[in-house]
Amino acid sequence: EPSPHLPAPKDVEIYSYNFQSLLRWSPVPVENGSVLYTAQYTTKSFGKWSDMGCARTPRPRCAFPPELQRRRRWTLTLRVRAELGPLASPWAYTDSFVAERNTTLGPPRVNGVSASPDSLLISVSPPFPLEAGDVLQYHVSYWENTTSPTEKKLSDINTLLQIENLKESTLYCFSVQVELQIYSSHLLGQQSAPECHRTALS
Repeated sequence: EPSPHLPAPKDVEIYSYNFQSLLRWSPVPVENGSVLYTAQYTTKSFGKWSDMGCARTPRPRCAFPPELQRRRRWTLTLRVRAELGPLASPWAYTDSFVAERNTTLGPPRVNGVSASPDSLLISVSPPFPLEAGDVLQYHVSYWENTTSPTEKKLSDINTLLQIENLKESTLYCFSVQVELQIYSSHLLGQQSAPECHRTALS
């Protein structure tokens, strides 16, 4: 039975980065004894509460089980409660969560850069393992490293990105981000830290 003496967990939130998702909350303070937590989830279509594999855990967080991590399009609601001996707190609920809309995409990895006199060829890889049907676009912002740099952009679906029509023996900087195309919308990732490379001398 929910106990008025044991408060529900506060600051309950879903943290999701590159489709790896985690439910976390603030620990419930009690005078004595150690509080345990139980987390559950439900889906919009199913409507029944299921265990997340975090029943009576002492830690104030619970990673999504593998079967949930893979369901990017499901609309999920999660809940967690505190338990102390025979006492149980009321449930604390999250807002609905859809990984495909609510995850944060990190920057792509820049694996290498090769310079010619008039271009830079950048090799990148995606920030998360791709699934069948994923369409990623890479956006490159680049600029000449001068006192008043002018930023230019290019976009490509390939993991080899070529910045062309550059001046020879000149320092250029760039930053890359991914965009995941999803049906009628898209998810834009974080930008990579700027890198600077000099074009070759012809």
